[in-house]
Amino acid sequence: MIILYTDDQGTLDAGCYGSKDLYTPNIDRLAKNGVRFTQAYAHTVCCPSRAAFLTGRHPQRSGINNWTQGNMNGPDGLNMSLDEVTFAEAFKESGYRTALFGKWHVGSHRNHGPMKQGFDEFFGIRNGFIDNYNHYFLHGKGYHDLYEGTTEVFKKGSYFPELITNRALSFIEKNRETPFLLYLGFNIPHYPEQALPEHTAIYQKLDMPRRSYAAMITTTDHYIGQVLEKLSELGLAENTIVIFQSDNGHSTEDGLKIRYDDHASGHPKGHYYLAHGGGGNTGRWIGSKGTFLEGGIRVPAVVSWPAKLPKGIVRDQIITIMDWYPSLLEWCGIKKPDVVLDGHSLQPVINSAGAPTAHKVLHFQWRNSWAVRKGDWKLIGNKQGKPKNEMRYTLHHLTDENPEVTDYAEEKPARVQELIALHESWIRNLDKGQ
Repeated sequence: MIILYTDDQGTLDAGCYGSKDLYTPNIDRLAKNGVRFTQAYAHTVCCPSRAAFLTGRHPQRSGINNWTQGNMNGPDGLNMSLDEVTFAEAFKESGYRTALFGKWHVGSHRNHGPMKQGFDEFFGIRNGFIDNYNHYFLHGKGYHDLYEGTTEVFKKGSYFPELITNRALSFIEKNRETPFLLYLGFNIPHYPEQALPEHTAIYQKLDMPRRSYAAMITTTDHYIGQVLEKLSELGLAENTIVIFQSDNGHSTEDGLKIRYDDHASGHPKGHYYLAHGGGGNTGRWIGSKGTFLEGGIRVPAVVSWPAKLPKGIVRDQIITIMDWYPSLLEWCGIKKPDVVLDGHSLQPVINSAGAPTAHKVLHFQWRNSWAVRKGDWKLIGNKQGKPKNEMRYTLHHLTDENPEVTDYAEEKPARVQELIALHESWIRNLDKGQ
């Protein structure tokens, strides 16, 4: 089983999702040989998305409602609870060899991390992003973030996506005769946008910021292709489950540059490393990473398992990032751990385009903001403004000609109160620590 988890890849950013200006033959190949979902929801930023994915549970259950500890050698901070039973732990218990190569980002403390929660091997970054060539986190004064388990590794000049993909290929080769679970946590197309030169050359006629972002998408697709080719080479493609999904919508971050002389990365003061203000394709939707609008939380998602699942079909029902956990348990015949899961098996939806979604109501929360969706209505609550930090609500209708542009909160106070009540009930029913 292989999980290809991309970073900040927007709602429609692959050829199979209708982005005709992108070259993504390998993601498109997965969709042709599998099931593509059009209403797949992750989360609004990296940490809660990964926590929900790894545990099959709302991230608040595992204590992830804020940014996690970034620097393993820095001050102690927030880390995902070790009481959580990740899918890696469930599969390892059942005899699978497990590995995570790439991005972790649910807490970097040395007493936490991938190898404390079910992964036999880990090589990658414990925090959220790095310069792909010198492997330094670039916010603030910076710090080095490349590890084999908890052992710091220095490989200056080596391209990080290449490093983790090579590790993935070796892992597949080594475990070709045994059950394995490989989580390839790409750090791209997340900034800094350092695409391979041959992919940058493809998009010279596109305007910025799409030009830079598109090259990153194709570089990501390139490494996905190497993994798919390895499966074909080893005769494993037919009976290997491959999941592809992004963690949240595309980034529109801009403006920030390195602000310090003698930055740990060696980059000079003024060095730019963000996302040029955007570049993602959300189609008719609005929003981006960091928002609860559709462009922030609706992401591309595909599953391919040629031996057992249908090929080339599309499903429009709502699914969530939490649904992969119970689905994988079911598909692989592994007993469910004794925990509450908030995800549901995808098999009924895959079996029938007319099957109802298991998610009648969707809930999201991150720091002081939250959202709840019921049917075609979505309420977003943001606590903002000093000194009182009062909640501000916006109400959106997803079937409008221009979805989520109009705020109906003042026009429909009863609907607002209904959705507030659903959110408050959800908060009460999240068994803290369970």
